[in-house]
Amino acid sequence: MENVIPDRLTVLGHPQRLALFRLLMRRYPDHVPAGELAQALNLKASTLSSYLSALMQVGLVSQRRVATSLQYAVVIDAVQETLDYLVNDCCRGRVEACAAPPRAPGRRKFRVLFICSGNSARSIMAESILRHEAGDRFEAFSAGTRPFSELNPLAVDLLRRNGHDVTPLRSKHVSEFQRPDTPPFDFVFTVCDRAANEDCPAWPGQPVTAHWGLPDPVRAEGSEAERGLAFQRCFATLANRIRLFAALPFETLDRMSLQRKVDDLARSDRETEE
Repeated sequence: MENVIPDRLTVLGHPQRLALFRLLMRRYPDHVPAGELAQALNLKASTLSSYLSALMQVGLVSQRRVATSLQYAVVIDAVQETLDYLVNDCCRGRVEACAAPPRAPGRRKFRVLFICSGNSARSIMAESILRHEAGDRFEAFSAGTRPFSELNPLAVDLLRRNGHDVTPLRSKHVSEFQRPDTPPFDFVFTVCDRAANEDCPAWPGQPVTAHWGLPDPVRAEGSEAERGLAFQRCFATLANRIRLFAALPFETLDRMSLQRKVDDLARSDRETEE
């Protein structure tokens, strides 16, 4: 441990290796193809390979092969081990240096933000589902990093057919929620890989964050029925995750346990699909 932690900190001390690690953390629990990492970070394949090798050598990143593709993911246990050492040993257990646990929902509604790139389908559906299912306990919002000017009509029609009020829904840029006077969020979820790949400033208030990436139904091809099925599958997956999320025992979970729970919500249905 005495040698491993300094080695990890040394590896992360390199700005571009740190950027790679941060991207993989934003995509956790995904295994991300090397080509996608190189494109997102604008790195040559050889440069990316050396950075990944360094991160794997100190145990912070794992590699798996899927057919001809090499994919990479953060080793979350190693990250936790490193943080535990820094807090409990290096900082002598001064917990005030760590993030405070989220506020209990009994005091006010939890504020939840869903982010995707276009804010026309996935994040809009997530916002509407949470408001529809548990609007008495949660304030739901959505935004896009590159929002479209209009909502996708197939998404709007699907929400209407499921009894949702679509009146408050509109496409908006994430910057609307980054203003100094915006109340802090308790949870921030990315629901598309493209949005998660983009680096953005840390959210005020240290919200619990997670990546719930889903295939973009807007890109679905085929007949009208086949495209409609892609939207229905996306809606069903989001609805399942959000219902499980809303049912979590927030009052009894510490921040670490809550983070693990929201990460697991993304992992469970992906493992079922695989």
